[in-house]
Amino acid sequence: MKQYLLSIYQPDGEPPGPEVLDPIMREVEAVNTEMRESGAWVFSAGLHAPGTATVLKAEGGDMLTTDGPYIEGKEHIGGFTVIQAADLDAALEWGRKLARAITLPIEVWPMEHGSCA
Repeated sequence: MKQYLLSIYQPDGEPPGPEVLDPIMREVEAVNTEMRESGAWVFSAGLHAPGTATVLKAEGGDMLTTDGPYIEGKEHIGGFTVIQAADLDAALEWGRKLARAITLPIEVWPMEHGSCA
């Protein structure tokens, strides 16, 4: 089976309060449980706020270090799930379920394995 990355994009700023977030997280956990029970779930994690990121960039013989995400925008990757699926259509179906549960955009990426090119 191939593996796919389901990236969760969330708006910058404070998350909604528990009255909004708690029901959403229950739905997300239900999708995660379904993924686990089907054997699709490999790994998932939430990320800290974008301001906690550090960017390292090699330029010539120097290493530049800067704070914050590499790309600045009005949203950021707030978390991700790695799944295994038979094909892109199956991965997209899991992405749809997660998007409905979390009410945020999900980006589905096929993953490459082996050495980097």
